[in-house]
Amino acid sequence: MTQHRLLYLINGPTYKPISRLDARFEEWGLQVERFWAYNDEFPTSLDGYAGIVIAGSPHGAYEDIPWIHREHELIQTAAQQGIPMLGICFGSQILASALCGRDQVFRRSFCEIGYIPHTVHAPAHDDPIASELADGVIMFTWHNDEVKADHPDMTILASTLLCPNQVWRWRDQPVWGIQGHLEIPIELAPAWIEDSRDVMVSDGADVDQLIASAVDQTPAQSMLRRFAHYIQQPITTR
Repeated sequence: MTQHRLLYLINGPTYKPISRLDARFEEWGLQVERFWAYNDEFPTSLDGYAGIVIAGSPHGAYEDIPWIHREHELIQTAAQQGIPMLGICFGSQILASALCGRDQVFRRSFCEIGYIPHTVHAPAHDDPIASELADGVIMFTWHNDEVKADHPDMTILASTLLCPNQVWRWRDQPVWGIQGHLEIPIELAPAWIEDSRDVMVSDGADVDQLIASAVDQTPAQSMLRRFAHYIQQPITTR
């Protein structure tokens, strides 16, 4: 049986991120093809991809960096071709920038960081990837940049008290942005947080408290699993 191909864009300085999210997509039955966009590696064509996952980055979607410009163009091409996309953290931001305008992403005055309760809004209940979230979910959130919530092409699926746009969908298309780091399983959280200690401290976090308060994000991670299953369905049944 031929596996569905997933394009996985790595946007950070490490080719093998600690989250191992790419490996989990393989466990969910996808053939993951990794491209290190941060190192200016991109596919020559999007033909044959069932979906695209856009990972996080220390950079901002608004930065004038060649690989960020190339990723904007890739997203716009994928949208024209109707390829499902899922962006996490920076991935959510660059999706918004590419599809809704460069002014859709802005620098916050302070960092939102921690295991934070999210309010899940009514449109999520019938959404292909968010329908298991019930009325609320906890996700690890860590961001200085934010996607505005006022664009007519966005459906807001979840928010926090400090950020009205935490999970969103573009139009009625299979394109989703998730601001939080739901990709970090609880067993990897202490090492991931510790590895980011210096940056998190500079962003105002109590790192020891974050490690002690780690929460199982399995409910939120249902969105990742459902995205994997969604792109493996025949187009006529989606």
